[in-house]
This record gives sequence, structure tokens and C-alpha cells, in this order.
Amino acid sequence: MRRVLILGGTAEARTLAELLDGEAAFDITLSLAGRTAAPRRAAARTRTGGFGGAAGLAEWLRAERIGALVDATHPFAAAVSRHAADAAAATGIPLLAVRRPGWCAGSGDDWHPADTLTGAAAALPDLGTRAFLTVGRQDLAVFAATGLFCLIRSVESPDPPLPRDHRLVLARGPFTAEDELRLMRAHRIDVLVTKDSGGDATAGKLAAARDLGIPVLVVRRPPPPAGVPVAGTPARAAAWLRALP
Repeated sequence: MRRVLILGGTAEARTLAELLDGEAAFDITLSLAGRTAAPRRAAARTRTGGFGGAAGLAEWLRAERIGALVDATHPFAAAVSRHAADAAAATGIPLLAVRRPGWCAGSGDDWHPADTLTGAAAALPDLGTRAFLTVGRQDLAVFAATGLFCLIRSVESPDPPLPRDHRLVLARGPFTAEDELRLMRAHRIDVLVTKDSGGDATAGKLAAARDLGIPVLVVRRPPPPAGVPVAGTPARAAAWLRALP
């Protein structure tokens, strides 16, 4: 039996755990960061909280006799991905990153790429006055000084500082394009800000922005650490695990 640690509270992490559930060849542990008070249930034993950086993760992998490590964290969890790569290198444990494909602009889209959230906040006032921020609750501080109205959507209440003129919507996806269109019209949104998270669960906002003819500020995702193999789907990650010697 191979002991496997899956990092991440993403849909891909949960799906991978479900795909391997019941297979006698694997003993799965799913690690959650603990940033969400009520995470969705998963088909695996779970642990919550950090490891103490790359060194702490390497120590945990050795102590638990882990035989494979899967980084299925959010595409923007760059620090965790670096720690995973360093810990795998230190222990010699096979590592795979699972990354859902990013979004691509289509006909009728008015996308404006930004390399960082700070860059997106700097560019925002030139694109609109009523922004829909869908960047997560931990990355809002850079927008506090924009002086714009900001509609903020988050699974849980964000910590200050927040834009002075804002409206908070607490909700968890998936969101349909029709839902997003109604929300954006109700708040007279004229610019959307998003990370290139990829996937279908929150892609409806992009279709709504296209229908409204408004610009979209898209923050580019960081690349995975150099040398780490990447699977685009949980099914391919499961196949990689099953093929390990």
C-alpha cells in the first residue's frame, strides 16, 4: 500500500480522493490549509493546518512514510507549491502538480492581463468605476485605496482593510452565467477583476462580462515550480499514481 498526501482544498483534490477511494493500493490523506471554516467533505482522511514550511512538510512526509505527494492546491497558492517541490526534493518522494487549465479569451471578450494583484489595482481606475472583485478574501487590501465602488464576493467574510465604498456578497460557487448577469446588472458593474483560476465553477462571470460588454482584468497565474510534472485533470493524476513503480 502506498501512502499518498494530497495538498489542497480544491475540487480537483476532492475528486482525486474520490477516484482513489476504496483502492487497496492507496492510503490517502487530504491536507487542508484551514482557511475555510466549513470545508466540503472529502472521500479521504483529512488533516487541517500548515506544516511549517518546506522543512516541516519534509519532516511530516518522512514521519508518515508518505510514498507520493500530489500538489492539488489552488493555481495561485504559489508558496505552498514551492514548499511541496522543496520537500519532495529533500525526501526523494515523487511529486505531481494538478492544475486545471486556465481560461482563454474568446470573441467579444475585452480582457486586460495583469501580472500581479497590485498591478491589477493600479490599472483598475482606467477601466471603470464600479468593480466586481472575485479574487478571494485574502487579496483585497491592494484595492482599498482605489476609491471605486467594489462589489466583493467571498465564501467567508474578509478581513480589513477593504475599499470604503463596497458591498459584500457571501456565496460559494458554482455560479451560472445568468446568476452573474443578474448580480452585475443589479450593482451596475462596469469592470470585472478576477484571477485566472480556470475551471467551470466560476467561469459564468466571464460570459456575463462578455454579454455586458465590460472589460475584465485578469491576473495571470504563477507557473508551477520548475521540473514538477503537471496533470490537467484528477483522472490523469490518478493514472500517474497508479503507474508509479
